[in-house]
Amino acid sequence: MNRPSVLCVVGATGTGKTAAALALAEALHGAVINVDSRQVYAHIPIVTAQPTAEEQARCPHLLYGYLPLDEPVQAGSFARQLADTVEKVRAMGRLPILVGGTGLYLRAFLHGIAPVPPIPEAVRAAVLARCRAYGPEALHCRLAEVDPVSAARIHPRDSQRICRALEVFDATGEPLSLWHARTRPVALVRGVVLGLAATLPELTPRLAQRIQAMLAAGALEEMAQAWRICPNRSAPGFSGIGCPELLAVLHGEMDLATAQAAWLANTRAYAKRQMTWFRKEKVHWVAPTDHARMVEWARRALEKRE
Repeated sequence: MNRPSVLCVVGATGTGKTAAALALAEALHGAVINVDSRQVYAHIPIVTAQPTAEEQARCPHLLYGYLPLDEPVQAGSFARQLADTVEKVRAMGRLPILVGGTGLYLRAFLHGIAPVPPIPEAVRAAVLARCRAYGPEALHCRLAEVDPVSAARIHPRDSQRICRALEVFDATGEPLSLWHARTRPVALVRGVVLGLAATLPELTPRLAQRIQAMLAAGALEEMAQAWRICPNRSAPGFSGIGCPELLAVLHGEMDLATAQAAWLANTRAYAKRQMTWFRKEKVHWVAPTDHARMVEWARRALEKRE
């Protein structure tokens, strides 16, 4: 059976996925759909490196900057929302181009993910209380004991994901990684996956330049405004790299130079985890700036029949 195809563009943070997606969308009459767990949030487009208004004007962009900062996002529910969005793009007569670095969300959409049972509010509240009392790093240590697979892919300061994983374990007695291993199809599509290849030494100076550009574009001022809208450091939207560092500056806990260095170190560590994740997936790797080759390969891959 021939299933409709979607084109997916993946890679570590800072590899140039936005520019690649625009080149592909313009060549293949596509629409860009976000598959990044941080770029869904409103009020922080600079810090989360969302496409600019000028970039979004070049072709349709969907699922960017629509979620309130205090609202969590989970892989299973996002995969279902992604499936609906893909159908909307097809109805436009355009090719769905899924772009992002959150590998779990893409896997959930393409291959399915088992639904986790509802978590009792008492369990959720207890985990959140422990996180507020002891900090996300302490809870990450416990997560490493009960669910080392999830702990390996979650940053020690990502309070939202750490709490989510511990909630599942405390409520069900089974690690979240085991639930994720039990797949259930979300959408009957064929995913053609293009990856932007870069080594960590190549990427590190580009990440430093990008952070500097974000600060020059007003990242600190953006975070100050976001804090006025949502004055809660535990808000899911503030769990992404860059947000805790800038909030520390705004609260007088860290100077900007120290925060910038921490931001780079944390981003580099995240990029390394992304590279490890995508190496396990079926991906066709290309140089990040070779847009002509990307278009040529995508055309051939999309024309193939199963």
